[in-house]
Amino acid sequence: MSSPFPEIYLVRHGETEWSLSGRHTGRSDIPLTANGEAAAGKLTERLAGLSFSAVWSSPSERARKTCALAGFGSGAVIKGDLAEWNYGAYEGITTKEILAGRPDWQLFRDGCPSGETAADVGARADAVIDALRAEAATILIFSSSHFLRVLAARWLGLPPQDGARFVLDTTSISVLGYEHDLSEPVIRRWNQR
Repeated sequence: MSSPFPEIYLVRHGETEWSLSGRHTGRSDIPLTANGEAAAGKLTERLAGLSFSAVWSSPSERARKTCALAGFGSGAVIKGDLAEWNYGAYEGITTKEILAGRPDWQLFRDGCPSGETAADVGARADAVIDALRAEAATILIFSSSHFLRVLAARWLGLPPQDGARFVLDTTSISVLGYEHDLSEPVIRRWNQR
């Protein structure tokens, strides 16, 4: 279903060794696996026929590589606010390992020691949303799971912690948009593989 209003296409980066093993990958530059590269290349077909006024990418290697393999690398603008959650002391550690020492921990509620809280990530998401609304155009974004989940929550006017309610697979495509007018932000499609 097409919309007369701007749409924001969100693409989560391709698979990495750390995303495959469940290790928190915030600011570490972990390359795509061979499977991640193949899936990123298939985004060309999945996004065929769509026209974007701009392409934005997280500064991470995995997002930039996914963007390039999808055929959008040459025109992409790197936006620092699209970076994944800074996991601080939990960088490279799985949730299972964190829960072994902190059984009641939840990322979206508790954040990370020496890293970001949901409110911190939400502030960056709000800055991105302000820029998107100022552009008032259809834009393609390449980033990472937890950041995009917070972005979706904030797009809807929900607290950043509600990003926990959304799940994103690698190389998934999601679309933010509007319903009846620009005062009604909605999620038009989510986590399409």
